[in-house]
Amino acid sequence: MKCPCQSGRRYAECCGPLHRGARAAATPEELMRSRYAAFARGDVDYLVTTLTADHADRTEGARADYRAMRESMRFLDLCILHTSMEDETGEVLFYARIFERGVDRSFVELSGFVREDGAWRYASGLLVRTEDLPRDPRTMTRADVLALSR
Repeated sequence: MKCPCQSGRRYAECCGPLHRGARAAATPEELMRSRYAAFARGDVDYLVTTLTADHADRTEGARADYRAMRESMRFLDLCILHTSMEDETGEVLFYARIFERGVDRSFVELSGFVREDGAWRYASGLLVRTEDLPRDPRTMTRADVLALSR
């Protein structure tokens, strides 16, 4: 089976080992891809585990929301637009094509990552909602997201 993260690789060799805990993500991009795949597969434990220790989504309510997403959403495409990494921080700009009961819920996000106890963790994100996306969201840059979030 192909990996939901759109890497073109098989799940068993791509995000599967990360989801099983066989290894940790080596880069923020790899963590981003594995989190997208976890959303697509409904792997709530992985989603919570890969958040920073102080992230607001480390609650039972957030777990329930993650479970509900899997039931109502279809994760169709992930396109990485930009990545950067410096010391203990990194960021990934991506476009996620997602539909919820036939309604386009696609978005672009500039995600921030930090290394905690040697492992990459999702810290925060600046989101550009469907209605604010340009005709081709794959053309968005980091600067575009920052300008829209002001």
